[in-house]
Amino acid sequence: MMFLVHILITCPQKDYNWDMSELQKLPVDPKKTETITILKAENKASKALAELKGIAQVIPNQFILINAVVLQESQDSSEIENIITTKDELYKALSETVKKVDSATKEVMFYREALYAGFAELKKHHFISINDIVNIQKKLVQNDAGIRTLPGTKLMNDRTNEVVYIPPQTKEEIDGLLKNFTEYLNNDDDSLTKLAILHYQFESIHPFYDGNGRTGRIVNILYLILKHHLDLPILYLSSYIIKNKEQYYELLQKVRTEEAWEKWIVFILKGIEETAAETIEKVKAIKELLDNTIEKVKSEAPKIYSKELVETLFENPYCKTEFIVKALGVERKAASRYLHQLEAIGILTCMKVGKDNLFINAGLMDLLKE
Repeated sequence: MMFLVHILITCPQKDYNWDMSELQKLPVDPKKTETITILKAENKASKALAELKGIAQVIPNQFILINAVVLQESQDSSEIENIITTKDELYKALSETVKKVDSATKEVMFYREALYAGFAELKKHHFISINDIVNIQKKLVQNDAGIRTLPGTKLMNDRTNEVVYIPPQTKEEIDGLLKNFTEYLNNDDDSLTKLAILHYQFESIHPFYDGNGRTGRIVNILYLILKHHLDLPILYLSSYIIKNKEQYYELLQKVRTEEAWEKWIVFILKGIEETAAETIEKVKAIKELLDNTIEKVKSEAPKIYSKELVETLFENPYCKTEFIVKALGVERKAASRYLHQLEAIGILTCMKVGKDNLFINAGLMDLLKE
């Protein structure tokens, strides 16, 4: 029995002559990937990443930054696959105050879980293996299907039903390409151009029945950490891809059909540069809000102030009594009193969800929604 998977992608409405040629192993001929235009774009992207890496240190509690940025990425990366939810729904789910979580929110939560798991493994082993990638995809899709073993997968234009790309079909071919992919990923070359090449290659291998795009985008950030461009998983290209979705798919396809590496690589490098600049501004804004909140609590509720209390409100923008009990080691009654005092001075707003009170860090939520 043939297992046929139709992967629908949105491509520009143009009459392409799709070439179904065999996917080549890495590396790519450097004459195609080391042009002056690419090197200039790489230099700009590297400078922006270095600035982001440095500025991330201004927030001592790394979980504040990681939690804020990772949830944004989880939402954006899932949106590319038409999995749509809101930050409010996500934070309600994270606070465990809602009994029923809709399927889109669950998918985004799985993405967050997969990203954290990949980051934890990378910190332990300092390389990225095929098993790591398989485990990331497993957490994303919540099944054990693993690497494709049956033929029939095709990528199709969802407007015309035209086959735009047929990825490798046999398990032997996929396994060989993945082995080559991870060897190339882990070698000594730490360039950002290499990230663009890796991203193309992974999407073209298309090793899974589902979750390839989201898995590939997690591998992107892990690569940046592996090669010491960043210390934390705080830069993601998903929002850039959403804004330039049609161009993204068009350029990806032109590498397959025309070997148009320069335009593809420059597109990805520009995305790194722009996204790094946006993330720098977000980090600065979070730091400013954190400092202002600390001063406000010290001034207007000095008896309850502690650094841990304020940081808990930033780690958990939708906060409940149990979070304060756990973070500060206080009794439930005291934790509840702290939250209500913070509500009284305008730092939190209270929302009833079922039987629970949720205290929302409205200033941070407004910032994260921008």
